[in-house]
Amino acid sequence: MCTEDIRDPWLPDRLLRTERDLLMPLLRRTPEEAYELRTACPGWTARQVLAHCGAALVRIVEDRLEEGVFLPEANACDVAERQDWPIGRILDELERGLTEAGPVIAEREDGRLDAVALGEWVHAGDVREAFGEPGAYCGAALDLALPLLSVTSRRRDTPRLLGVLAGRAGPVSLGNEIEGRPAARFHGEAATLIRIYAGRPLVRTRYELTGATEHELLIYR
Repeated sequence: MCTEDIRDPWLPDRLLRTERDLLMPLLRRTPEEAYELRTACPGWTARQVLAHCGAALVRIVEDRLEEGVFLPEANACDVAERQDWPIGRILDELERGLTEAGPVIAEREDGRLDAVALGEWVHAGDVREAFGEPGAYCGAALDLALPLLSVTSRRRDTPRLLGVLAGRAGPVSLGNEIEGRPAARFHGEAATLIRIYAGRPLVRTRYELTGATEHELLIYR
């Protein structure tokens, strides 16, 4: 087994707790009207994104993971159920999920819920971007998110990619080797790399990508 294939079961927990400490103070002080701003997620406001995030994590905490639970239809139902909740209740549920879901994810030996933690961090970037805050898809938790992206990109069968990220030492290695196909190459900002893998808009970004298409690198479809 290659070293990079060894799962760190507590990495999702560290990412979620770090994001909790970074994000929740911002959310608590944001005026309520800002939650109606649209995000990069088609059709969803910041409020709806956060409702989805809290619902997903609390489902994990409470072991309510029936088949199809994280499909778009189920996500939409969770958001609709919270339509009349005050924003404070939505934030309380999110904070609970960010605090309690990590240990449950760590207990799952198959690692299938690791990508949920990464998705929560990406959604935090969606909200930051909608609010006009710095640090969308990067920030202080990036050093935790990139290793989790590496694991998730292999589990989602994306092709091998070596990324040279501006301002960071050494390339990041993502995806799986494909026989007869050289690794793809990326040069650009770390936040842009996250945008590509998460399927977020690339407007106003600059990067070089060779050996793969953006669509091949998507981990959330």
